[in-house]
Amino acid sequence: MKLLILNGPNLNMLGIREPAVYGRETYRDLEDKITAYAARKGVQAEIRQTNSEGQLVDWIQQAYFDKVDGIVINPAAYTHTSVALLDAVKAVSIPTVEVHISDVSKREEFRQVSYVRAACLHTVSGLGTDGYLKAIDLLLEHLT
Repeated sequence: MKLLILNGPNLNMLGIREPAVYGRETYRDLEDKITAYAARKGVQAEIRQTNSEGQLVDWIQQAYFDKVDGIVINPAAYTHTSVALLDAVKAVSIPTVEVHISDVSKREEFRQVSYVRAACLHTVSGLGTDGYLKAIDLLLEHLT
């Protein structure tokens, strides 16, 4: 089984950016955590990060042609602004789970809006980086 783990803007700054909100784990720590967990589950996980909305759209579209089984996406700030990401996830019809490290329901009002959520099976929020592991489990439950 092949999963694509996509991370949006500023996630490369984990451990530096607002550690009270996002924790002290670095982006490399997150990659290592996901890779190890996926290996234990017998899943191939490709992890990518970009600060570019268009690059995320391109990766989602390419996932269709690469026959990816599921997508975990943390759109970060694009969560609240990107109809393009919503349309891309809808276009490929690949089971997708949205992830947020912080509990967005307890943050600023604008963070309550998620465009991509409408195309996702689930949203995992507020579990820190362990939310990615929960998202993988949710996809595996759905796909098996």
